[in-house]
Amino acid sequence: MPRSHEKNFQEETTMSIGIIAAGLAVLTGFGAGIGIGIATGHASDAIARQPEASGKINSTLLLGCAMAEGTAIFGFITALIIIFVG
Repeated sequence: MPRSHEKNFQEETTMSIGIIAAGLAVLTGFGAGIGIGIATGHASDAIARQPEASGKINSTLLLGCAMAEGTAIFGFITALIIIFVG
């Protein structure tokens, strides 16, 4: 196999692995979405049981949702870095 074909094969393989890695990094958004949905459901149940604690429950829920969204954003940024830099 000539040198140019080996180099092209190596570049294509590296690009394919990068695309797969970017796809896996984007999957963090699914986990964040599922986690936020579950947390919201449980918070609604808790507020239904103890309406007087709704302020504390809401603030804790918002903090947890922000952290979950942060994870999704980190995954998205990682995917962009893999695609455009790697």
